[in-house]
Amino acid sequence: MNARRRTVLTAGAAGAAALAAGCGSSGDGGGGESSSPASAGTELAKTSDIPEGGGRIFEDRKIVVTQPAAGRFKAFSAVCTHAGCIVSSVAGGTIDCACHGSRFSIEDGAVEQGPATRALPAERITVEGGGIRIAQGA
Repeated sequence: MNARRRTVLTAGAAGAAALAAGCGSSGDGGGGESSSPASAGTELAKTSDIPEGGGRIFEDRKIVVTQPAAGRFKAFSAVCTHAGCIVSSVAGGTIDCACHGSRFSIEDGAVEQGPATRALPAERITVEGGGIRIAQGA
């Protein structure tokens, strides 16, 4: 079995601090993939559960996982940075909040349409053996 492990690091210390404080990051939220191993946590989904060019919201974990391009997975807080609502859908390349109409990029969580002015904070995930897990550890 050739189980390849990828760690997706999508937030720096500032993004993690902003998430803990309950507000968005003013950074670009870009992040990327790293080959550094990290302890895998709770499995959120199978990679096949996340549509290419779309995503899936995990309301109970307040996380949204996207697949902007084939085999590339990103994760963000599902809490809208405008008024704290949980985002409602992922469609047409954006993560959408039904409360006031804010839209965020599935690529980097950046605001595509207001009233939100801050990007969705990035979350760390690992992708291994067809599973997507919340990354643990720093």
